[in-house]
This record gives sequence, C-alpha cells and structure tokens, in this order.
Amino acid sequence: MPAVSIIIVCMNRPDNLRPCLQSIKQHTTADYETIVVAYRFSPDNLSAVKTEFPWVRFIVNDGISGFSENNNLALKEACGEFCFILNDDTELMGPAIDKLIDDFGKLPADAAIVAPKLLNADGSLQLCGRPDYPAFNYVRQQWHCYKEPIDNGEGLFRTFNVSGAAFLIRTSIFRELGWFDERYFFTPEDIALSTLARKRGYTVWCDSEAGVTHKWRTTASRISPAIRPAAVRGSLVFFSDGSSLRYLLLALGVWPAEMGKRIKAWLQGRSADLKTYRNITRSIFTRKTPKEIFIRYFNEL
Repeated sequence: MPAVSIIIVCMNRPDNLRPCLQSIKQHTTADYETIVVAYRFSPDNLSAVKTEFPWVRFIVNDGISGFSENNNLALKEACGEFCFILNDDTELMGPAIDKLIDDFGKLPADAAIVAPKLLNADGSLQLCGRPDYPAFNYVRQQWHCYKEPIDNGEGLFRTFNVSGAAFLIRTSIFRELGWFDERYFFTPEDIALSTLARKRGYTVWCDSEAGVTHKWRTTASRISPAIRPAAVRGSLVFFSDGSSLRYLLLALGVWPAEMGKRIKAWLQGRSADLKTYRNITRSIFTRKTPKEIFIRYFNEL
C-alpha cells in the first residue's frame, strides 16, 4: 500500500499536466501512486501523456462532470494511507508532499487535513490557510465589500478551510465523509469538505513551510459562462444549509450585485463578461442543480 495516492483532474490540458507530474517525480520520495482523471481529452493528447508518463494511472472520462465527480472517480480507487488532491495547474516547490505526510506525525489524532502554502506563478503569496467564511461575508464579497482573508500563520498551524488546489487528507477520514460532495460542480467543494470535517470533530491544518505554486491566473478558463453560474448556485446551496428562507435571503443579496456587474459589462461592451453575468442572474432563482446549470450553458458555447 503506498503512503499517498496523488489525485489530479486534468481537462485536456497536457501543457498544465506535464510540469505538474514532473515536479511530483522530482520532489517526492515517499511511496506514492498517481492517478490522473483525463477529462474530455483528445485521443492524441491522451496517447502522448500515457507514453510520456507510464508510471501514472489514467482514468478516462468523456462525460460532463464537475470537480467533485471527477476527483471521486479516482478517490474510490485510491490505495494510499493519505490522499493528496492536486490541481493540474500546480507545481511542487520542493518536497511538499513529504513534508505534509511528516506533519501528521506531529499533529493530534483528530487531524484530518493538512494544506500547503499556495504561491502565485510570480512567487507572491496566494493562500496560506483560510479562516472561517460565514454566509454574510460571501454576500459582501459579491458586492466587492469583502475579500477573503488569509490566515498566513507560520509553520504548522490550525486553520478553518483548505483550497481544493492542493491538500493532504487521511484516506479513511475522506471515505468516512463520503468523498467530495457531488451536489456542487466547481464551487465550494473544498469549503464544504473542510466544514463537514470540522462538524464531525476533526481539525484542519496548514503548513507554511510546504509550498505549491498554483498558476490559476495564467490558466483562466474559456468556459466561464458555464462555470460561474454553476459556482454561484452551488455557493448559495451550501451557505443556505438546506433552509429555503436562508437561500432566499442570500439570493436577494447576491442577485442585485450580479445584475450590477451585468449592466456594467453591457455598458462597457464586454460581451464575454456580459454572457457570464447574464447566465449567473438567470441561475440564482432556479431549482436546477449546479450541474444542470453548467450543462445548459456549456452546450451554448
């Protein structure tokens, strides 16, 4: 049994996947297996990465699936004591995985998750721990009145939430929690997982001495008109916590903010952004699931 199962989902972006896998090979000495979900890969790209990385197990998925569903395909086959969830647009900065595994030997028995520090491509700090994120602050953020703060602790410290871009979790606990919640499509699976773990009595940690570069700004998606509406709908579902009244109150706070962005995009002639905000405002007061919303607008692209 390997010490860690490294799980990566890649949506037909071998240009992202190659440096990610190379950094794993270069910096990781722990016994590991690597499982990549090749999501909607072209035959040529799939053949190329399989040839280049024979030590990687590829799971092919040509359907329409979100972050949770794709990761769960691999997680259900993971054999490691730990699972390391890693975005394809990341690179390890040194032995981050080894460091996080060692951290579990120093943490209390209720520790479930340890996340590394995330850096931007230019080396600046992106994220180092995530503090509590109540629903009211989510609404404020849509109005640009709030920016999610960073814990930015030193060394190994306790935090509230992790980023889905990179984190290590005990496989047994992940299985107990039901893996990622597939109600969500792209957001907020990571916060939902952290919240559930804490509700079950587990603790969440971050290690500022384990670094991973996350190049999300340089790999912006061209399918934002489909992703963003599904993400907003998923966030409202999460923060309402099953209460219809709470959902309505949150939606009444978020919809005017998104409509304002839609009007601004129209006035400035930003057609791509206009389509995104139009789809968001249409998706807030709906019974459709985040996945149904994504499929609808993905098929229009």
